[in-house]
Amino acid sequence: MSKRRVIAIFVAFVLTVGVTALWSAEGDELEGDTATNVVASSGADAGNGGGVAAEPKKKKGSRFGRFFKAPFKAVGRLFGGGDDDRKLARMTEQDAERFETVGVTRVEDATTERPAASPPGTGTARDHLDRGREALEQNRLNDAIAELSRAASLDPRLTQAHSLLAVAYERKGLPDRAKDSYKRALDADDDDPQALNNLGYSLYLSGNFRSAVDKLKRASRLAPSDARIHNNLALAQTRLGKYDDAYKNFARAGGEYNGRMNVAALLERVGRPDEAIRHYEAAQKLQPASTAVLNRLAELYERKGDKQKAETARQALQAEDARQTVAAAAGGQ
Repeated sequence: MSKRRVIAIFVAFVLTVGVTALWSAEGDELEGDTATNVVASSGADAGNGGGVAAEPKKKKGSRFGRFFKAPFKAVGRLFGGGDDDRKLARMTEQDAERFETVGVTRVEDATTERPAASPPGTGTARDHLDRGREALEQNRLNDAIAELSRAASLDPRLTQAHSLLAVAYERKGLPDRAKDSYKRALDADDDDPQALNNLGYSLYLSGNFRSAVDKLKRASRLAPSDARIHNNLALAQTRLGKYDDAYKNFARAGGEYNGRMNVAALLERVGRPDEAIRHYEAAQKLQPASTAVLNRLAELYERKGDKQKAETARQALQAEDARQTVAAAAGGQ
């Protein structure tokens, strides 16, 4: 076989793998549950609570750049290449056991004031809890698990330590250990709303929607002003088809307008445009000049074949865009 033919075959192979990799990269830019991302895009809090920020999203770069990088990454994986740092950061069940069996000295007074700068591996249960929470917020999962395991060992009744440890285990892909930590959190205090919220959201992500609703309802009764809990409950209710109940909880979390918009977006996502239009129209009554509402109504009316309503919505959208442009220009002078 000639050298030129070998090169041609190799190039064709690389391009084929590249297109496949590109297709696999398509879809939502945000990672995680799509419905949660829909709600989060409106500015609503959803997901795990307890003072922990949502899991950071990976930057993917432009689609154009990914197109040219994908073939070479794919070929590298085929021949054993990859990111060594990722291999080093991966945690196994044995690693988790090592963290949970670290020798600690029992502190009799867990309320003792923390020293100004206690080094890693020392301090009270609260010290380790604070360090673990900080590590979890920064997505340093191994450090978070080490610190939170120490906190839970020092004070087994410290509910937050177990609850946040469960969140860390979930992010590391260790669901059985996460489930065990959630159980310990509720054994320590079965009326802790954040532990119930985190467990409920975990059940939601795993597809156990009825149990998720049960836990999140309990959490919402214990913390009636917690918007994150209401949003999570609403997300779980939509998966059971209870959109009216979901609207009420979205509204409790962020007001009637945001409640209508969230439910409408989720209804649109599952292919129920008529019901989505009903909620968008209700949202428009609350904020007639909302470009977000007018844009969605124009598209949905067009899809349904209602040309007159679609044109009316477009004209209102153009008028509002023009008004905002004039206002912005006047404000800049």
